[in-house]
Amino acid sequence: MTSITMIEAAAARLKGHARVTPLLSSPFLDEIAGRRLFVKAECLQHTGSFKFRGGWSAVSALTEDARKRGVIAYSSGNHAQGVAAAAKAHGATAVIVMPADAPQLKIQNTRDLGAEVVLYDRAGRESREAVGARYAEKGGLTLIKPYDEPQVIAGQGTCGLEIAEQAAAEGITRAEVLVNCGGGGLSSGIALALEARAPDLRVRPVEPEGFDDVTRSLAAGEIRQNPSQSGSICDAILTPQPGEITFPILSRLCGAGLVITEEEAMRAMALAFLRLKIVLEPGGAASLAAALFHPDKIDGEAVIAVATGGNVDAALFQEALARYA
Repeated sequence: MTSITMIEAAAARLKGHARVTPLLSSPFLDEIAGRRLFVKAECLQHTGSFKFRGGWSAVSALTEDARKRGVIAYSSGNHAQGVAAAAKAHGATAVIVMPADAPQLKIQNTRDLGAEVVLYDRAGRESREAVGARYAEKGGLTLIKPYDEPQVIAGQGTCGLEIAEQAAAEGITRAEVLVNCGGGGLSSGIALALEARAPDLRVRPVEPEGFDDVTRSLAAGEIRQNPSQSGSICDAILTPQPGEITFPILSRLCGAGLVITEEEAMRAMALAFLRLKIVLEPGGAASLAAALFHPDKIDGEAVIAVATGGNVDAALFQEALARYA
């Protein structure tokens, strides 16, 4: 089980390697949200998303022998790049299992980082977990899961340490922290960090409409699955269900989930570019969309939205700007 001690140790290993991403704000966005709104710009992290934190944490925690054998991961793109970058920096080979419908930018970036990319059909008979396990066994590789892995959660939790410190500097003592959520690695890591460092900052997961497994699971008190595995532009936060490790943490520490539409995500992408000058992918903009367009479901005078990634294909980003800028 991931602990604050593990998160602090991950922060020590990440020091000098991960960026301390800024907490951004705009009076224009405050007006729309009806409260002080801060955006934790993880889109500015190495590889364009928070996933670099978890990838580095997991790879750096391996034994030298395990690194020599290599690592394998499965991902729709951002975890892929995080693990690939960390493996390359540590001199380890990496095999990444990715869905064939992942954005081409993410697939190409992963290859450019030196990883071998294996594509699979997200809607096919063989799950990514099965493909990953098969390759791991065949090559003696260490499997680094995208969220159900204690060292990955610890790495993502370092984002929460930064939020606690940055919020205090802004005079924020009580607020909801909206976190884009797939399997729950980032949400649970941040929640654990805030429990120790800023207990009056409460995490609330954010998901796209039709893929709200965490929201439904939290409401039911038990894990619920998504009926579909693909079909949303918010590809970065599509998972079959919450993690077996992450869900108990989410249940204990997080508030109710929030659900946004694809249109709201696209509008948030345009506003983030216009007002904050940052590039977000749809899944990375979901938390901002919730803060801007669902203010009645949020408590408090301030809200923090974690903008988790900016790895978006040019055509989709241009569409968001053309429609909503």
